[in-house]
Amino acid sequence: MEQGQKKPFSGRVSVFHGRWMPEAALPVGYAALIEAYDLPAPMPITLSAIGPRHKVYHAEGWNIYTPRHQPDDNLAGHLTFALRYEGLDLTILKMLFRAAGPEPVAQIVRAAPTGAYARRLWFLYEWLLDARLDLHDATQGSYVLIVDPERQWAGEGITSTRHRVKNNLPGTPAFCPMVFRTATLDAFVARRLADEARRLVAEVPADLLARTAAFLLLKDSRSSFQIEGEDPPQDRILRWGQVIGEAGRRPVDRAELERLQAIIIGDARFVHLGLREEGGFVGEHDRSTGMPIPDHISARHEDLPALVEGLTAFDRGAAQQLDPVLAAAILAFGFVYIHPFEDGNGRLHRYLIHHVLAERGFNPPGLVFPVSAVILDRIEAYRTVLESYSRRLLPHVHWRSTERGNVEILNDTADFYRYFDATPHAEFLFECVSRTIDVDLPAETAFLRTYDMFKTEVQQMVDMPDRLLDLLFRFLRQNEGRLSKRAREKEFAGLTEAEIERIEGIYASL
Repeated sequence: MEQGQKKPFSGRVSVFHGRWMPEAALPVGYAALIEAYDLPAPMPITLSAIGPRHKVYHAEGWNIYTPRHQPDDNLAGHLTFALRYEGLDLTILKMLFRAAGPEPVAQIVRAAPTGAYARRLWFLYEWLLDARLDLHDATQGSYVLIVDPERQWAGEGITSTRHRVKNNLPGTPAFCPMVFRTATLDAFVARRLADEARRLVAEVPADLLARTAAFLLLKDSRSSFQIEGEDPPQDRILRWGQVIGEAGRRPVDRAELERLQAIIIGDARFVHLGLREEGGFVGEHDRSTGMPIPDHISARHEDLPALVEGLTAFDRGAAQQLDPVLAAAILAFGFVYIHPFEDGNGRLHRYLIHHVLAERGFNPPGLVFPVSAVILDRIEAYRTVLESYSRRLLPHVHWRSTERGNVEILNDTADFYRYFDATPHAEFLFECVSRTIDVDLPAETAFLRTYDMFKTEVQQMVDMPDRLLDLLFRFLRQNEGRLSKRAREKEFAGLTEAEIERIEGIYASL
């Protein structure tokens, strides 16, 4: 067996680490490496295996390949298969490089010094571990991309002459989640949603657009608090809405995040402001013992400064190269998994979505997409997306309860928050943004147009203050265009039956 390898590469199985396979098959690539080196890494969303039939198919979280795809049953064979067919899982690669040690990787390069996969592995080893293999600089071989852009979204390529590769990883070693190309994401990117939004608002009169923008901003601010189960005073909602409206004007760094947290919390008598100084988790406590029952365990507090620096570097670097919605998903969900503060993480997570979209000019000027409002409407889907990684992460975080009912993390977990697969998160955010363009923005604009026409016609018939006009319109909307008996006898007792009939007719004609 190779250095660091704890067991032979697995044979044909029907169940792999508790995951059923569609048929008995031979795990290969990352699955084989996880098994052979006993890597304590979150399992990839999709694994690969060699089936007995000459048919390639996907089922139950597995890509099943044919016998002709079977790699050599060794470290080089399974690594090459992984890079060729499965893309980059940086967490597994970093754990594997540490477990195998430098010499087996160096041997792979020496055996194929001009090989594209060997040179990619060489670069990834040195990039991830910040260590230098005992190898002379490459002098032959065409330059190759580290990320296959047909399989995963990538940044711009930076040449590494030592390895004769172009580093197009969408981040730095401190923070580099990956997003796979999917038919869903390709279709969303091809729609050019930002252009659709601009064409849509170009047809809206300026005064109507300003009122639409104000309403959507307030709606987003209120929804962000509601997601957290809070019902704050109106002035606090307005203040946070003002902050959202200014998103994208300042770079994101530790100081800016701490400034925003202080605005969110307001009264900080019972909340520690700034980076956490102890563990953190999302979940409940056992009612009898007070023991934590985590749904998600946040990054170790010792790792927070480096992780926040990684977020900052991503915001200023790769986030400028990727599609804005992809970049927003990576930054925002990376932040919420890290959970750097005691409180305020959820609202800051959603603020970061606005930050990237605004900074990249994705929003039409003066308009904020009400992403939080869409998330609130799709709260179960939102939770499912968050759990798509948290559930795979949780078994690999070792912890114990503290006297204060918190968690103390016992193993090194920083890489779990640096390199997660953000594909489900990107698809979810694209769905939210597209709904704001397809539904929310047109609906709100249409509502205001309708209201303005209603108001003009009613005022020509009866002199009524705006407050009562608003109430009248709302009552009609709530009662399918009819004014209820209670409203006729109370708020609008001054209207005659003939006037009420005419007003209901005006509403029906809109």
